[in-house]
Amino acid sequence: MLKGQQSWVFSNRPMISATGVSGGPFEANGKLAADFDILHDDLWMGQESYEQAHRILIEEAVDTALQKAEIEKDQVQFLFAGDLINQITPTSFAARTKQIPYFGLFGACSTSMEGLALASFVVNYQGASHVLTGASSHNSAVEKQFRYPTEYGGQKPPTAQWTVTGAGVALVTSNDPTKQQPVTISATIGKVIDMGLSDPFNMGGAMAPAAADTITAHFRDLQLDPSYYDLIITGDLGRIGHETAFELINKSGLKLERNQFQDCGLLIYNEDQPVQSGASGAGCSASVLYGHILNQMKKGMYTRVLVVATGALLSPLSFQQKETIPCIAHAVAIEMNQ
Repeated sequence: MLKGQQSWVFSNRPMISATGVSGGPFEANGKLAADFDILHDDLWMGQESYEQAHRILIEEAVDTALQKAEIEKDQVQFLFAGDLINQITPTSFAARTKQIPYFGLFGACSTSMEGLALASFVVNYQGASHVLTGASSHNSAVEKQFRYPTEYGGQKPPTAQWTVTGAGVALVTSNDPTKQQPVTISATIGKVIDMGLSDPFNMGGAMAPAAADTITAHFRDLQLDPSYYDLIITGDLGRIGHETAFELINKSGLKLERNQFQDCGLLIYNEDQPVQSGASGAGCSASVLYGHILNQMKKGMYTRVLVVATGALLSPLSFQQKETIPCIAHAVAIEMNQ
C-alpha cells in the first residue's frame, strides 16, 4: 500500500461512481460551463450572505452526486470536505444540514485531492463502501477574507488570480469492474514547501515549488515515467505558477511535454474573461476535475490522469504578521476502469 516515502497504491481501485458540480454566474460564462450540473445567475443564490451562498453550492453538489448514484444520504458512511473560509464554516454548516459523518479538511486549494486521497484510502481498506468528498469556494466570500471585498473595487496586479465560485463533490465507492467509471489508482501526499514568497497576489508563484516537489516525488516513489499519463494537471497555478512548475519539473530530470501538462486555473474561463493570471480557489480543481476532466475521460479523451491540487497555507493573520506563504500539493492518479 505504501510505496516509496509518501505515496499510496490503491490495489482495490476505488471507483468514482458519481459526481456533482455547481457554480456561479462567472462560471456560467466560462469555457467549461457545459460541464457544470448546476449554475447560478446570482452570487447571492437567494441567501443573506456570500458565506451562506457558499454553503448552498456544497449542498447542491452533494445532492447531485447522490441523485446520479441513485442512493440516499444514509447510505454514505463519511464526508471528507473543506473550503477556504475561516474554520471551514460553509462546509461544516452543509455537513450539519446533510447529517453525514464528517471529516472537515483544510488544505487550502489542495483540499480536493487531499479529500480524494483520504476517501480512496478508506474505501480501499474497506473502512467504508460509500464516501463523499469535495471542495468549494465562493469568489466574493474568499476575496473578502483574503484580499479586499469586491465592492471595494481595488485594482489587482497581473499575477493575481480569480477565485472560482464552485463546488465539486465525488462519491467514492467500492469498485464494480462491470462499470466503465473512473477509479483512483494511487496518491502522493505532499510536504509543506516555503520558498520565502509573501505576496498574496502571486499565489501561483508561491505554490509552484510545492507542485513540482509532489510531482517529482510521485514519479520517484512509483518508479514511473511521465509518459505513463495522458494528462498531468495542476490545480490552480495560473499562468505564472504553471510555467514556473514546468521549468522546475524539467530541471529535476523529468521530461514533460507541453501539451501533457495543463492547469485547471487556465482551463475554466474564456480568454476574454478578466481573470489576470487565471483561476484559483478550492473549488477550482474540484469543479474542473469532477466536471470537465472526468467527462473527457468517459468520452475516451484520456485513459490515465494525474491531478495535482496545490494550496497556499496562509491566513489573513499570518499575512498581517508578515509571515511567508507555506504551500502544499497532493496528487491523485485516476484511470478508467478496464
